[in-house]
Amino acid sequence: MSPRALVWALIGLGCFAPSGWAQNAVIRKTDVCVYGATPAGIAAAIAAARAGARVILIEPTKWIGGMVTGGLTSTDTGLQATIGGIAREFFERAAARYEGKNLWFAEPHANAEAFEAMLKEAGVTVRRDLRLERVAMQGERIAALSTDAGAIYLARVFIDASYEGDLLMQAGVDSIVGRESREKYDEPLAGFFPMPIRPRTVEVMESVCSCLGGTGPHYIHGTPCKIAARDGQGKLLFGIGENHAAPGSADGLTQAYNFRLVVTRRPDLRMPFTKPDGYDPARYALLLKLIEAYPGVRFGRLVHLGKVAEDKFDLNAQGLFSTDYPGANTAYPDASWDERKKIYDDHQRFIQGFLWFLASDERVPKRLRDEVAEWGLCRDEFMDNDHWPYALYVREGRRMIGEYVMVQKDCQREVTKPDSVGMGSFVIDSHIVERIVDDEGNVSDEGSFIDAPCKPYQIPYRSLTPRREQCENLLVPVCLSASHVACCTLRMEPVYMALGHAAGVAAKLAIDTDTAVQSIDVTALQGKLREQKAVLELKK
Repeated sequence: MSPRALVWALIGLGCFAPSGWAQNAVIRKTDVCVYGATPAGIAAAIAAARAGARVILIEPTKWIGGMVTGGLTSTDTGLQATIGGIAREFFERAAARYEGKNLWFAEPHANAEAFEAMLKEAGVTVRRDLRLERVAMQGERIAALSTDAGAIYLARVFIDASYEGDLLMQAGVDSIVGRESREKYDEPLAGFFPMPIRPRTVEVMESVCSCLGGTGPHYIHGTPCKIAARDGQGKLLFGIGENHAAPGSADGLTQAYNFRLVVTRRPDLRMPFTKPDGYDPARYALLLKLIEAYPGVRFGRLVHLGKVAEDKFDLNAQGLFSTDYPGANTAYPDASWDERKKIYDDHQRFIQGFLWFLASDERVPKRLRDEVAEWGLCRDEFMDNDHWPYALYVREGRRMIGEYVMVQKDCQREVTKPDSVGMGSFVIDSHIVERIVDDEGNVSDEGSFIDAPCKPYQIPYRSLTPRREQCENLLVPVCLSASHVACCTLRMEPVYMALGHAAGVAAKLAIDTDTAVQSIDVTALQGKLREQKAVLELKK
């Protein structure tokens, strides 16, 4: 059956609405269709193309590279020996221009240029600014997808490399948003997880982080002292809720999102922080109380500043009140594109307001205001986006419920897998899910983990595949089959890239053997990955 005949057969079966498909609609046929030009999606596309497949990579935004080109430039690596294959190749290429500099910390535009070059060399066709609209199924296989531009894409194998998991959801593959209960997979860290107040001394809170020359610890999480959650009229401060769920209970909440800013103190590069539209200082009342508890607190304690190249820093959240925006992202994974844009804009205004508050509000100590005013966005980054990072940091979207669900024990105790296609090693790191009022009337963070280490662990191929009865030609390297707890260590970009690499090679194997992705020869897959310098196990 020709591509056009197949499409019209699908329309006749009701898989697509005829009004959305003109007789002259553009139909594109390929071997592998990757949805989401995240680092994982790019790695998958390159791997499949290098193996000889025709590949189309569809990106719903104007920019490729996800978080790695969209602000996250101080890369969390865990044990660096676990990173190989296309992931390490990319980082080496991006850092090649910085003689003697750290391998993992290139500028966003350098990362983008490296990705663009690798895709071009591999012969991948990239389609940008196209959002998934519909998926057509033939039995247990995805036959085609359409985008909001009206084009129809047919492929033998599809890869959902988006942060949200939109393709797997439209294909009818089981997934979850939020946290499982503690009992579901016998995970001590699962579910509603209120944190006790962890007192911090003035000395610790007033020191700067080590990357700026201080002696304090790298990150500080948790509530550092007792702070009243209500104002003088008894009203809860902005961003604080009343959640009295049972510890360990399931819910639909995810860890907070933010933007990973790229900032500098270089006068020739610095763009001053600006006041956002609709700025409301009341949003930062809790921040002010935190500063009043520690009047000498430094900027490097309210945010985390990870040094990149060329005197630039990756600004991330840390502590009780920072650039994370707990609760504002709850609707995001299942939201429409218009609703997601509103959430994106709200996060941008919140973080811009956070920085403006610190730099300008007269209630903030002058020393801190002056320090914050020394920083600004980088005028040579994100120049087509008002120097603001492209990507909202979707730390957690949907998670597939596939052939094998990775859980806490797989990252801490039962760390070997016979079908390993990659490795992880970062700590189990959940940012704040909520700020809540405790029984004494004080604010407490909820959902973050402290001191939750991992051993280097293997990631099974089975966690990239849906259950066979649901879909036979889909691979999922980002919203993979994992619990919330396991996702908190798996969610590092080098890990996603390793899994994307594996998905790309697996897709070509499935095509070559004309079989379901669940039925490929995993030993053959592992052999090809090792030939391509992927790390599937640590050498003794």
